[in-house]
Amino acid sequence: MTEARSRQIVIAGAGIAGLTAALAFAARGLPVKLFEQAKQLQAAGSGLQLSPNATRILRRLGALDRLLPNAVRPEAVVLKDARSLRELARVPLGQAAEQRWGAPYLVAHRADLQAALTEEVADRPDIELVTGARLTGIAADPASVTATVEIDGKTMPVAAGLLVGADGVWSTVRTQLAARDPAFTKSRFSGRLAWRATVAVDSPAGQAFAEIGAAGCVTTFLHPGFHLVAYPVSKGRTVNLAAFTRGERIAEGWSGHADPAILSNAMRGTAAMLARLVALAGPWTAFPMHTVQQQRWAIPQGIALIGDAAHAMTPFAAQGAAMGIEDASMLANLVADFPGDPAHSLAVWENLRRPRVERVLKRGALNRLAWHAWGPVAVARNLVLATRPAEKLAADLDWLYGWEERKVVRR
Repeated sequence: MTEARSRQIVIAGAGIAGLTAALAFAARGLPVKLFEQAKQLQAAGSGLQLSPNATRILRRLGALDRLLPNAVRPEAVVLKDARSLRELARVPLGQAAEQRWGAPYLVAHRADLQAALTEEVADRPDIELVTGARLTGIAADPASVTATVEIDGKTMPVAAGLLVGADGVWSTVRTQLAARDPAFTKSRFSGRLAWRATVAVDSPAGQAFAEIGAAGCVTTFLHPGFHLVAYPVSKGRTVNLAAFTRGERIAEGWSGHADPAILSNAMRGTAAMLARLVALAGPWTAFPMHTVQQQRWAIPQGIALIGDAAHAMTPFAAQGAAMGIEDASMLANLVADFPGDPAHSLAVWENLRRPRVERVLKRGALNRLAWHAWGPVAVARNLVLATRPAEKLAADLDWLYGWEERKVVRR
């Protein structure tokens, strides 16, 4: 393989993780080919939360300044009881987040983040973004990796020093690896559905939220077996709503049609004003939540999975996008630190990333248990939240939001 090819990075998938990876590799002087199956980049989903561990990386890569005009800096995360609408706890964000964790806590529409990343990618001459490109095969040996890509009905081989699978929950790269190695697995349905809607602030639903939500904050309403998160996005013009319930599998994909009775039944016993908000915000789109848990995220010949392709998680820690961003940044830096030695760089990367991701998964599981708690457990939760100072609640998140790559990787 030529020297030029040995430096070539090929990335499958131009979502948040893939775009971030392209910028991170380019920032270290490596040429990137970024292939996206869709003809046009379209952001699935709606709103997302970007904690300081993610925005710190976006700032370094040049995308944060492009995002800020359309994002919102919430003043706090507020937890409320969905039955009484009583405030249970408040974690200060806004300026306090920047002072404590060194970067802003943002909420944004996924399309706005993708646009910011894409604009930054377009300004990098060493990144080639190719849409309408479907990965159909991969081959790897100790000397090289070759991806077979189909574009407009024609296939072509693309040689690389490293192939990065950033192609999401239903990753083609992971499927190709799983066909030859049982350490790689399919995604699994979690048994839960996310229900999403976005409403204008001046709409009846937006006004209904203003009556019960915490203005300018991320508001979470807790109820046995159910919770709903709401926050402003798109310069504060709209409110993103996401409700979480149990549910049966629906058609595989990012979204689908599920029985609205599932949502209404899960909300039995909640405040009438919250039920009114949910009714006014419809129709809701159901998203089946899938997870990916596998023994490996990479092979030493030079193929790595990042973000949802590696470890898709339920959103109870609000860290799905952040983990993909962290993955991408650290992977690019380690590959650049050990040129020509993907086996070593990938082993170091996975050894460093896995404990971090596993801790986030445990935090998400804890949040789900606490937020969906019933009976005495819910009473105990409310008591703990009511008596724990805001400073302590923020300190509980230092390990998560205060994470910095330079503290993990000593160079």
